[in-house]
Amino acid sequence: MICSPDAGNGKYSNPIIYEDYSDPDVCRGKDDYYMTASSFSFVPGLPILKSNDLVHWNLVNYALRKIPEFRYREPLHGCGVWAPAIRFHNETYYIIFPMPDEGLYMTSAKNPEGEWSEPVKLYDGAGLIDPCPFFDDDGRVYLVNGVAKSRIGYKSVLMMSELSSDLTRIIKGPVKIYDGTADGNVTIEGPKLYKRRGFYYIFAPAGGVKTGWQVALRSRNLYDGWKPHICLRQGSTGVNGPHQGALISDGAGNDFFIHFQDVFAAGRITHLQPVNWVPDGEAEWPVIGRPIPGEKACGEPVLTWTKPCPLNDKKSVKAEPIADRKENNVNAYNGVNPPLSWQWNCNPEKEWLSVPASGRICLTSVSAPKERPLVDIRNLLLRRISAPELTFSATLDLSGLADGGCAGICLSGMSYGGIGIRREGDSLFVRKIVGHQVFDCGASYADEKVEEIPFERQQEMRFQVSVQIRNVNGVTAVSDKPPYGPGDEGKVLHPKEEAVLSIGPETGSDRGQKYSLSLPVEAGRWTGAKYGFFVISEIKHRIYAVSVENILLK
Repeated sequence: MICSPDAGNGKYSNPIIYEDYSDPDVCRGKDDYYMTASSFSFVPGLPILKSNDLVHWNLVNYALRKIPEFRYREPLHGCGVWAPAIRFHNETYYIIFPMPDEGLYMTSAKNPEGEWSEPVKLYDGAGLIDPCPFFDDDGRVYLVNGVAKSRIGYKSVLMMSELSSDLTRIIKGPVKIYDGTADGNVTIEGPKLYKRRGFYYIFAPAGGVKTGWQVALRSRNLYDGWKPHICLRQGSTGVNGPHQGALISDGAGNDFFIHFQDVFAAGRITHLQPVNWVPDGEAEWPVIGRPIPGEKACGEPVLTWTKPCPLNDKKSVKAEPIADRKENNVNAYNGVNPPLSWQWNCNPEKEWLSVPASGRICLTSVSAPKERPLVDIRNLLLRRISAPELTFSATLDLSGLADGGCAGICLSGMSYGGIGIRREGDSLFVRKIVGHQVFDCGASYADEKVEEIPFERQQEMRFQVSVQIRNVNGVTAVSDKPPYGPGDEGKVLHPKEEAVLSIGPETGSDRGQKYSLSLPVEAGRWTGAKYGFFVISEIKHRIYAVSVENILLK
């Protein structure tokens, strides 16, 4: 099942992207729009998506080949690269991104589809998040950001700084400019700064990811006088939270707002809303989505709308169905960097992936003692869920499986698991792994169970693996301490999803026999669930490779 945003008849449907691109931000470049998003501790990081009509998006690059700081050689769930901002100024693309435990960083590129510069640290210290640069009319550069209570001890505050003209250092600030607790806009975060007709505007969500609303702040002065107004909330729709994003104009100058919706297991998917401006004295307020009758300058999400005008009269480039994407071809692998749709569980080592003359992808094992949970294995190769229901399949050639090694297919999230083949001497076993993660003060703990079934070894060690994700219980409306804010219904649509992992011999007398494992699909730490491959060894320093081919998505 592939989700297409094209509704036909000149309209689009939300969501425009059914994949976990959390905290999206968008800029208008030379000829196209470019989007980036949070990537946390997955590598490569800072995905770069491209569009010319704001509706059809394709993943074209990543800005980070590795995460700064040595500790990311290990998976650190929920840490790493949080909500970034991307801007285009003086022929250069800039991304400023936060790492809540380490500081604020900047990377730049002349071509967003090429190499990005090594990140420069703008701020050294924990707690500052969601930075957004702003180039003012007088040439000065500013930065607005939020704060993370988990790192700094308080929340609901926005701060302003002034940057050097090359965006490599903070020259003034940061200073507090707004406290949302005074206006009921608790947990305000994710600020994006713009200027319109002499007024500064900050677009920022409040109230929490799953149950919050969008606020517009307005002032003539960057450092004080900010007046808030709620401009988008869930209303009568099933689009919960409508959370942070970007204000952007189409090719005809019509304004739109890109934001995400948290759909639990699949993560944070992307929506596109029309924006209209209504007079408010000498200024204006934005109304995002469809105006709510009887309310002043506040809208609710639309499910369909007229397509934006493409840039430069370009014809809309349709996003490629996932099954047809070039990066899923085995020849698209390049050194340690996997195809664009795939990410490692942490900063990778060069020997983890190679492409021999056969053209198959070879994944090399890492040492993984029995005490290490599957979800914390360093070399998991994972990808995002890309539809409410999907089937993924591939062929594993395990002829290189060494004594003490295990390889197979896995699902990563709060609930996680895997199924694969383990070798012990001349014996083989089907190994089923089921676990659950919990977090305490940011640290990850896992409760894991392992079951093994003897398997008769065959001459050919080729196995079919698959992941099927499906909705099993429809949609449930859940309520957490309603109401969360002015007019908020406090209801969140919570789909119940299940994954079935399977493995079975491709040839021989047992061909067609499948060993399966059913798991609930649950989001990870601030991310959607992911699926992919694991290749591990319980024998220290054991090196071997497992070939992967025929990667298919249905």
